[in-house]
Amino acid sequence: MRLFTLLITCLLISACSTQSTSSFKVSNLAKSDIDMVADLHRQHLKDLSQQLMLKLYKRNPRELKKQPGATTASRLTQLFPAVHKDDNHLPLPRVRYAELNNKDSVEATGLAFEPAFKGDRVFALMVGVTGMINASYDHRHSFYLTDQLNQQKLYRSARNLETVAWLLRSRKDNNGATLIFSNGANAEGVENLSFERLFGKMIASQDLLAQIIADGSSRTLNRVIHGAASMTLLPI
Repeated sequence: MRLFTLLITCLLISACSTQSTSSFKVSNLAKSDIDMVADLHRQHLKDLSQQLMLKLYKRNPRELKKQPGATTASRLTQLFPAVHKDDNHLPLPRVRYAELNNKDSVEATGLAFEPAFKGDRVFALMVGVTGMINASYDHRHSFYLTDQLNQQKLYRSARNLETVAWLLRSRKDNNGATLIFSNGANAEGVENLSFERLFGKMIASQDLLAQIIADGSSRTLNRVIHGAASMTLLPI
């Protein structure tokens, strides 16, 4: 016990004396290097998901109007509620939305591309995307030594994001009209591929963390033959 107390004291003194651009957190003592990397990837995916949602509503304002009183700000709050620092390690609540027939994750993503669906397709898609990402992180914001991420969940979520990007480009309604607008071109024919780049960042982040988790735990990352054009969303 004395040795343990001395060790903790030394770590605290060392941390306090080290000059850093970020403040030291006592909670980091309970984190491995991989835990802190996972925290960064988790926050990165959250930031990218918020950017994606805002960009989709900007390209598809008609979808926001389908829900009376809804704004981009209110929709962001629904999907990305503020988390108190004391609750940062608690599992995220599994929220279901009546307007989406209580569907979440893969099912909500599929609903967004159903021609017969009359609701807010952007919201359905983002509930699906965030649900798949949350599931790949075991519905947690932050990670500690007692947590163990599954590299296969991260890997499958990356493949699903590839499928979502393909569905955005290709799925149309029964009259041939695009269901959800994403990439486009200006009057001069110059393509805007900002959605492709955003999805690329999300996919790369999930794939990288999946490989880090696999290497750190000496586990095999089982890759699957999965073409985006198959329109198949993998369970997470």
